[in-house]
Amino acid sequence: MSKVTINTLKEKKANNERITMITAYDYPSAGMVEAAGLDMILVGDSLGMAMLGYDTTLPVTVEEMLHHTRAVVRGAKNTFVIGDMPFLSYHVSVEQAVNNAGRFLKEAGAQAVKLEGGQEQVPVVKALVAAGIPVLAHIGLTPQSVNQMGGFKVQGKDKEQAEKLMKDAKALEEAGAFGVVLECVPAPLAEVITKSLTILTIGIGAGAGCDGQVLVWHDVLGITQSMKPRFVKKYAELYEETIKALKEYKSEVEKGDFPQKEHSFGMSEENIPKLY
Repeated sequence: MSKVTINTLKEKKANNERITMITAYDYPSAGMVEAAGLDMILVGDSLGMAMLGYDTTLPVTVEEMLHHTRAVVRGAKNTFVIGDMPFLSYHVSVEQAVNNAGRFLKEAGAQAVKLEGGQEQVPVVKALVAAGIPVLAHIGLTPQSVNQMGGFKVQGKDKEQAEKLMKDAKALEEAGAFGVVLECVPAPLAEVITKSLTILTIGIGAGAGCDGQVLVWHDVLGITQSMKPRFVKKYAELYEETIKALKEYKSEVEKGDFPQKEHSFGMSEENIPKLY
């Protein structure tokens, strides 16, 4: 697999080739994503719920994000890796945003960062791009603003919301973002936004009209057992397979069927210490 760069992604957009992206959080999953040949990995702040057991993404820290991003970069050296900037890591000031975003590139080896928000984030996006930090924007349902939105709801269904999302997307493009995630946006609106932009769009719950798609590792593989969003498609049922394997291991240990001789190491009988 040749290294995926921003130019690779732009060429795919220009050639009307679909872009593949998955949210993953550790070394082994990153290696498998790269082996499968996907274009991008987002190290999402959703790791708060998927990996750390938080109820929302809000408690996730920059240090936690950097830790997981480093692991993903080590596992996927040719995949385009994006670090997700967590809640309050870019909201206090532009200077704070540049410092925190820079850590994802300097300390973790990511190629870009992602942040949530529309027109209100234009000054931050401009400053990051000016500092040489590629930015993937994120509009529609933005989980860091879930309390403000009143829950996980589809965004852009009425005319006023739709027009705002279009303005947000345009403003982020003009600010220098190389792409924008559209989450839980009606498919017809997402398609119109995609056609109106020169930068790429990545959909999650936004229909097939986007330039690419992203889903979460745990959802794709059927590991998650909590509420499944409508936009998720499971491509495997690893939760059930894993429980089955663990139960079989437990049973064999309890019965004395594991380990067998082939799982053990021998030694010369003369070298065995005499204990009696």
